[in-house]
Amino acid sequence: MAAESEKTLSQCRNRFRELAEKCYMQNVYCFTGFLGMAELDVFYRMERELSHVPHALSGGREGCERQMIRFGNEETLGYEQPFPIVCLEIRPLLAKFADSLTHRDFLGACMNLGIDRSTIGDIAVRDHRAFLYCTETIAPYLIENLTRVKHTSVMCVPCAEMQQEQEPLQERRRYQVSSERLDAVIARVCGLSREKSQSLFGEKKIFVNGRQQERTDCVPQAGDTVTVRGYGKFVYYGMTHRTRKGKCNIEVGCYI
Repeated sequence: MAAESEKTLSQCRNRFRELAEKCYMQNVYCFTGFLGMAELDVFYRMERELSHVPHALSGGREGCERQMIRFGNEETLGYEQPFPIVCLEIRPLLAKFADSLTHRDFLGACMNLGIDRSTIGDIAVRDHRAFLYCTETIAPYLIENLTRVKHTSVMCVPCAEMQQEQEPLQERRRYQVSSERLDAVIARVCGLSREKSQSLFGEKKIFVNGRQQERTDCVPQAGDTVTVRGYGKFVYYGMTHRTRKGKCNIEVGCYI
């Protein structure tokens, strides 16, 4: 994978085995940090191997791309332990003078503090604000030290409740494609040539419901979430109808 070397992914596999074994042998909950899509795909490929240990995934809310894995559950351990995830709101001190800030700006400000990427989950940007999911252990450090994003002075405060405005925004769009094959759908939705779309599968940049997809001819199911690394993410809602010439009219929800 472009961003993840085989050595890194091998270490990831070993870490999953260690946490699962610790949970099984010591009867305690074990958590990973926030995992990216390539790391989650490694886990999905190991699910059968680790099936003797109950597990769950969460990123703080429904639909998060970066997620933690929790090994253990109440039935086997006798008690419940929630995911150690905190939601923080990052907002400008003076909104009228704030820069136009993007996801990259907020993430860059966090990384400039020298923290590990695994302590940060998804970031949902709304106007000049952002809602950031992070580990419980790093939250106090962010609250104290995250005071500037680009040229904008900000404050970082805990969110008492998960608010509806934190949900990722979707824009419903309709396209006409030659077929429902995933490479054809991706080419149309992302504005790529069919050849470029197909090359992304070989580059391991296509994920369906968090699992890496290598088959260009697979047909997505209604409700599948498709992530094209470097180009965006969308939910496939299916074909609305077929034209007289055999073209497929499809509907998707593009995350914005």
